[in-house]
Amino acid sequence: MSTAPSTAHAGPPSPATIAALRRCVGDPDRVRTGLTSRTAAAHDASHYALTPAAVVSAASAAEVAALLAACRSASLPLTLRSGGTSLSGQASGHGVLVDVRTHWRDAEVLDDGRRIRVQPGMTLRQANARLAPYGRRLGPDPASEGACTIGGVVANNSSGMNCGTRDNSYRTVESLRFVLPSGTVVDSGAPDADAALRAHEPGLHAGLARLRDRVRGDAESRRTVERLFSMKNTMGYALNAFLDHTDPVDILARLMIGSEGTLGFVAEAVFRTVPLLPRAATGLLVFPSLGDATDALPALQAAGARTAELLDAAALTVSQRLPRPEPLLDGLRVERHAALLVEFAEDTDDALAAVLDAAAPVLGALPVTRGARLTRDARERAGLWRLRKGLYTAVAAARPAGTTALLEDVVVPMPALTGTCEELITLFGRHGYEDSVIFGHARDGNIHFMLTQGFDTAAEVDRYARFTEDMVDLVLGAGGSLKAEHGTGRVMAPYVRRQYGDELFAVMREIKHLCDPSGVMNPGVVLDDDPAAHLRHLKLVPEVDPEIDRCVDCGYCEPVCPSADATTTPRQRIALLRAMAGAEARGDEDARRELAADFGYAAVESCAADSLCVTACPVSIDTGAVMKRLRAERHGRTADRAAASVARHWGPATTAVRGALSTAHALPGPLVRGAAAAVRGLGASGLVPPWSADMPRPGTARPAGRTPGTAEAVFFAACIGSLFEPAQGSGGAARAFLALCERAGVPVAVPDGLDGLCCGTPWQSKGYRDGLRTMAARTLAALREASGEGRLPVVCDASSCTHGLEQLVDALPEGERGRYAELRFTDSVTFAAERLLPRLPAPRRLGSLALHPTCSTVHLGIGDDLRTVADAVAEHVHVPESWGCCAFAGDRGLLHPELTAAATAAQAAEVTAVAHDAHASCNRTCEMGMTRATGRPYRHVLELLEEATRPEAP
Repeated sequence: MSTAPSTAHAGPPSPATIAALRRCVGDPDRVRTGLTSRTAAAHDASHYALTPAAVVSAASAAEVAALLAACRSASLPLTLRSGGTSLSGQASGHGVLVDVRTHWRDAEVLDDGRRIRVQPGMTLRQANARLAPYGRRLGPDPASEGACTIGGVVANNSSGMNCGTRDNSYRTVESLRFVLPSGTVVDSGAPDADAALRAHEPGLHAGLARLRDRVRGDAESRRTVERLFSMKNTMGYALNAFLDHTDPVDILARLMIGSEGTLGFVAEAVFRTVPLLPRAATGLLVFPSLGDATDALPALQAAGARTAELLDAAALTVSQRLPRPEPLLDGLRVERHAALLVEFAEDTDDALAAVLDAAAPVLGALPVTRGARLTRDARERAGLWRLRKGLYTAVAAARPAGTTALLEDVVVPMPALTGTCEELITLFGRHGYEDSVIFGHARDGNIHFMLTQGFDTAAEVDRYARFTEDMVDLVLGAGGSLKAEHGTGRVMAPYVRRQYGDELFAVMREIKHLCDPSGVMNPGVVLDDDPAAHLRHLKLVPEVDPEIDRCVDCGYCEPVCPSADATTTPRQRIALLRAMAGAEARGDEDARRELAADFGYAAVESCAADSLCVTACPVSIDTGAVMKRLRAERHGRTADRAAASVARHWGPATTAVRGALSTAHALPGPLVRGAAAAVRGLGASGLVPPWSADMPRPGTARPAGRTPGTAEAVFFAACIGSLFEPAQGSGGAARAFLALCERAGVPVAVPDGLDGLCCGTPWQSKGYRDGLRTMAARTLAALREASGEGRLPVVCDASSCTHGLEQLVDALPEGERGRYAELRFTDSVTFAAERLLPRLPAPRRLGSLALHPTCSTVHLGIGDDLRTVADAVAEHVHVPESWGCCAFAGDRGLLHPELTAAATAAQAAEVTAVAHDAHASCNRTCEMGMTRATGRPYRHVLELLEEATRPEAP
């Protein structure tokens, strides 16, 4: 059974249909039919790619209902898309793709954290952040919590490492508010919900009651449902609902969970939460064989282990190649070993100690080769979890270019686990998947395995098809389920009948028909009669660039990307690059030209290049760095030479900018706006921003050089403090830092000629390589001399510039880098926390402070230091839960204000909802961006510290 590799490429719908879709939503711009928008949304985290006909951002349940009606009329399928982290092909389709993430991120904590009402676009991590102050969390705990959304968690009945079948979505969702394909909105938590369903959907209500009696009345059906749902099982629909509930509305609500967008749209879910267990002890137990490891599971579970993650011999071998290998495995030949990563967790130290004491005899009796000791040390525990979570990174990053990393999951009864794992390893060898590893949630009989697979030839597709058939026979023969937690999707839809049998498959068919008689919702997902359906629409991955060929389309980067709601995300930028390469390879010049025409703004220019994406990417791709390189490649030699000239004359250049800002503010606004627009129209849109009333006024010159003999540091005042004036009524970060140093008795030096020096970020961000090299040479030489060849640390008063200084040496030719190896760069916030605060008078504290960390504080790892200084100046420090990069990115927010507006919308709403005594950050341009977003004056946190420690007037 095989099919040629294929990717679905749908064209946009007819003009009449587009018009109908636009009438469904409040803003017609939320309907996008251009090739770039459709291609960017074609991929989820699976190995399928289907280009939609249109992408629509819905903002309400009424809009989704209207879109469903429009799609029925146009005979267009509709697919719901939130986080797009689905691994089985649930979140892509060739009809109308409806974005239910962008406008769906609200949550309400109820009953002191025991419940939470949450919308589908909020990530699991964000929801848990809302619950953390109450000592609670959501039950489902998938590893993708930073990127997966509540919509996907409900739609796939997500579970994870700890929740098993007790705390998954099915068991912890209390009620749902959902939209049926007919447009009917059902709130299953309403007191009259069942009567309302009977009144508005009599056929559906009666049909569900009939199916309930049919399943309950068939002894074989009951046995099959009870057996399969005693395990983790996300294959097909949740037929256990017919046994667990009686009222049709409750049955329907449970069928929605795990239905993968095929029965309706879940607009809101109320979850019952579970306690956080903050006290934990973790150990990596290495066993002589796989059988020894799996045989130990019952005893460990009985002893109270809440987590038991299996790693087979191949996984242990891979783990030894991680950047920071686990010392426990040093010198161990792991070819025949296996391991269990075991964790015990409780809510108090005493409770944990009691559990560990009771478990000690069990642990002592295990036939371990190494690792019977459990650790409560946070750093050691993090290292052990890094080993487990790093497996995906290690295998996916090392795969051959042009292939996909497939992460599959199955579940079998515990007695069959060892044999299933051993036979899977045999299948890997038989079908040529030698680089595959097995790991997973062993205490639930749920194992994951990875395949590295290409789909660019019929032979490769045939290999995958043969392996799949053998794997299906193996798992079903062991009495297991083909999907434990990743959902059925497209990958297993053809096998639902084989797992459940004809009778229960017919029940599922009837469920789909009752809810969605026109078949408009996500066809091909969950149920498909085509035995080769899983071999169609397979993703092709053309090689594009070694820096990004590792991308696995997981989408982990998207929640941290500041341009996600404005243009494209890192995953989408890479998808567009691959699409252009694919169009070129197949000779589709029209598609390549259209994609390329949009790519400049949609991907390159609108990227904030903050590189937060690399902090979330499991394979360490820095898409921001790639976009900066593409900017560099677009510059001609003339532009490069001009940028280098500016670097050589940076002092006069900054003086000229200050003068231009002074002049502009002195002239009538309309005149300045017209002049700026004219200059931008002549091709300077990347250098001259559009004029607005809140354009900053010029700052003051940087501090003059000084060289006290007792200096403890060299102060590098950032350019941005001289280009743009500080918030009204403040003296700026540089002046505050110097005042604090003087007050604390800490003398600092300032380099001579500071006005002509820069951290290089403006050239790096814009891709001017010659200018960057020129400035790097000038600045590093000056700082080497001023610091006594690295004897003194160099302190900078803007976090982005501190980060830029750290990277500056990389701009030099490799042979010149060694002479600057001793230079040490420190942010002023860290210097203040470590060196100044202990010597300063006790600050007079404000009541409350809204604090905006920056992307650079993340890269520098100084978040704790920023919080230390903030806590010193305010009783209550509020870091918004919706915090993210503000996308101001130097001058990017001036050139493209729409980026900052989109990136800060949620954070601004959160900040302005509560009154604060002050607002602070640690980077001038970020302060400008947040001031623009909130209408509140953001200042450098050191300015507040300086004011709080001033001697009081007599």
